Amino acid sequence: MENFVEELKWRGMLAQMMPGTEDYLLHNLTSAYLGTDPTADSLHIGHLCGIMMLRHLQHCGHKPYLLVGGATGMIGDPSGKSLERNLLDQDTLYHNQESIKKQVSKFLDFEGTEPNKAELVNNYDWMKDFKFLDFVRDVGKHITVNYMMAKDSVQKRLNGEAHDGLSFTEFTYQLLQGYDFLYLYQHHGVRLQLGGNDQWGNMTTGTELIRRTLGNEAEAYCLTCPLITKADGKKFGKTESGNVWLDRNRTTPYAFYQFWLNVSDEDAERYIKIFTDLNKETIDALVAEHSQDPGRRVLQKRLAEEVTLMVHSKEDLDMAIAASNILFGKATKEQLSTLDEATLNDVFKDVPHYELPKEQLGGKAVDLFCQEGWDIFPSKGEMRKMVKGGGVSLNKEKVTAFDQAVTADDLIDGKYLLVQRGKKNYFLITVKD
Repeated sequence: MENFVEELKWRGMLAQMMPGTEDYLLHNLTSAYLGTDPTADSLHIGHLCGIMMLRHLQHCGHKPYLLVGGATGMIGDPSGKSLERNLLDQDTLYHNQESIKKQVSKFLDFEGTEPNKAELVNNYDWMKDFKFLDFVRDVGKHITVNYMMAKDSVQKRLNGEAHDGLSFTEFTYQLLQGYDFLYLYQHHGVRLQLGGNDQWGNMTTGTELIRRTLGNEAEAYCLTCPLITKADGKKFGKTESGNVWLDRNRTTPYAFYQFWLNVSDEDAERYIKIFTDLNKETIDALVAEHSQDPGRRVLQKRLAEEVTLMVHSKEDLDMAIAASNILFGKATKEQLSTLDEATLNDVFKDVPHYELPKEQLGGKAVDLFCQEGWDIFPSKGEMRKMVKGGGVSLNKEKVTAFDQAVTADDLIDGKYLLVQRGKKNYFLITVKD
């Protein structure tokens, strides 16, 4: 087995761990779990650091468990939240669980025959038949209210700006999460819990519950990764349009690729260690190459390629790169035609958009593109000059005559026309029935 703690350290993925954790991992094939709440049917990149911890754990020879919080997801975790979470019904939770497992299967081996193959568990399975009286008698008696009140997550919520307080439902969250660890310890031999650093309080409640229930000789450990931020201190993984999701229907592979491609130099150097499998020698070489000519964005390009490939596929990566070239480099009509509609709209979301009635198709380019209220060309005369000088393209092909007909055969995806004026000015026209 490889040294899991050392792997996390050089990657900048270690925040805290309980004494004895590293020694235990070095001498035992260790089962470890990380919890995630199934509040959506997709993970976003804010979850990726935790998933990468499980990936590195498995690569180092240990056994990863992903716990989907079907029960705790019905309650809501007060850590870092100012409002109580919406409660989900059972059917929604099951759908979300299956979607999450499919995504995580790209990172972890669930199908292998090795003793350290990954497992997925749902705490709803062991909580659904747990009667309240049994829970308070068998679990609640071991943890004092004083102990629970001292947790940062509880104190911040009680003393925060929101004056709604903390519901009993949320207050019990750390007991439920603690019981998860106890259950997995007893039934699956799990000895280590992984999580983000904001979960430290809940995680140590689990080790405390194990020791108070099973005795001080019980070996249970916690290890956290830091909360990932951007170099400017702002929250990682958010864009103006919201979260960057792993689900292509929520965030297209192109937009996903662009997120990583556009991070700062400082962030790229940190993120390539956290979010890829590249070894230290490779990363050090990339950092050195990048420092010689930052303008080439070597780090960002490799980071974007590695993460897009891992989350999506080689085909999606190729399309994302081709889409990037359409806007920022030379491309052909054929390459433009390979983009799906969602990607096309993502690529050109910031360019001027116009709508054209379908019955106008067949008209002359100069009449269609110089309509009143449109700013593609200052005038028909200006368009004539630009066409003559080779400065106008339709769907990445030069317009050779200002009065050429624009027909249904020119439409991309049966509904779009892309007009380019000069090198950098794009206009997207949607043809409406």
